[in-house]
Amino acid sequence: MGTKKPEWQSNSNSSPQLPSNDTTYKRIYAIVKKIPAGKVATYGQIAALAGMPRNARQVGYALHHLPENSGIPWQRVINAKGEVSRRTWSENHLLQRILLEAEGVEFDDAGRVVLARFRWKPR
Repeated sequence: MGTKKPEWQSNSNSSPQLPSNDTTYKRIYAIVKKIPAGKVATYGQIAALAGMPRNARQVGYALHHLPENSGIPWQRVINAKGEVSRRTWSENHLLQRILLEAEGVEFDDAGRVVLARFRWKPR
């Protein structure tokens, strides 16, 4: 008799998602809150700092479930290429770029952030 997989590891066709009150989400949110204005972190970087290396998608799921007006700077999390990830369900990728540029983050002609310059390096 096998053990039941947590909901977020189910084999269903929908995207795996942790419950929003899960401690994993809370760890992710606590780390994202520490990213200063003018800096960015990658989904993978946040996952590693949360003790979940190689689980960058979980960070994306957590940020997708952020309550509106949470005060968590979700816009500071980008993909490993230095790009703002496009969303199929909204135009938030455009808003994300606008918010980052307002904080002083610069994009090159290819739409990428130079991570060597703008990546957050926590102490």
